[in-house]
Amino acid sequence: MRNRKKQLLLLLVFVALLFLASGCTSPVDPETKEVIQITSDTTFKYMMANENWFNAFFVFPLAKLVNFLTPYVGVALSVSIVTLLVHLITLVFTIKSTVMTQKMQVIQPEMNRITKKYEGKTDERSQMAQAQEMQRLYKENGINPFGAIISSFIQLPIIMAVYMSVQRAESVVNGTMWGLSLKETPLHGVMSGQWLYLVLFVFMAICQIGSMMLPQFLATQKAKKEAAAHHKKYEKTKQPGGNMMIYMMVFILVISVNWPAAMTIYWAVSSLVMIFKTLFVQFIYIDKK
Repeated sequence: MRNRKKQLLLLLVFVALLFLASGCTSPVDPETKEVIQITSDTTFKYMMANENWFNAFFVFPLAKLVNFLTPYVGVALSVSIVTLLVHLITLVFTIKSTVMTQKMQVIQPEMNRITKKYEGKTDERSQMAQAQEMQRLYKENGINPFGAIISSFIQLPIIMAVYMSVQRAESVVNGTMWGLSLKETPLHGVMSGQWLYLVLFVFMAICQIGSMMLPQFLATQKAKKEAAAHHKKYEKTKQPGGNMMIYMMVFILVISVNWPAAMTIYWAVSSLVMIFKTLFVQFIYIDKK
């Protein structure tokens, strides 16, 4: 099981590096050192000729949609609409794997129990017995471990495309919200005495932390209810990857103080969408069981 997890992790890292190596980065003007904007004059032909297929097929149409919506609904709402639309589309194709991912959180106590049962046993017979118990647990709960990470593979380039489209859309780069320039970074804005940047940053931080903590919280609540239903005492189990999640949250918060406020809006909206998606899957698919 450990080898399989390592292989899947390496595969995920490889895919991420592959996209980066394919040129999936925002081009920068060599003179101004700023990201090249996608404006009303930018064409698909230009993107294909001067950039790469990823920017042309994914970033370009999303940035164009943001630019189109902004005059009618404003910058913040246009970013929100595009982010929500993309998440809904990806959910249609990844709903099964998304459900499996949350189911993995629910059965984590049982997985920990099996792991603890065979802790320290390295003989082939014990390892085989552990693998069989894990497979039985997956089968009983309708989980395909490999399928649980498919959503990550599909969503990674899409999320990257939305991020880059917001970063490059002319209406966002040159836009304002609450009188704040979306080019400005939260850190520089606060240091300049504009405290609304701090409000925006704190809101984003709350949304981000909530989106990362919610799946674990819901899994714990479900485990408590099931323990009570079977007249058993709930035993708190250590969630694997807990430290990694904390490191990720800290990393995101640290880098977010130095990115443009437009990215803060995008990240907050994306986190809110993730919260609603998690609740939707939990109440419709997990609790319905």
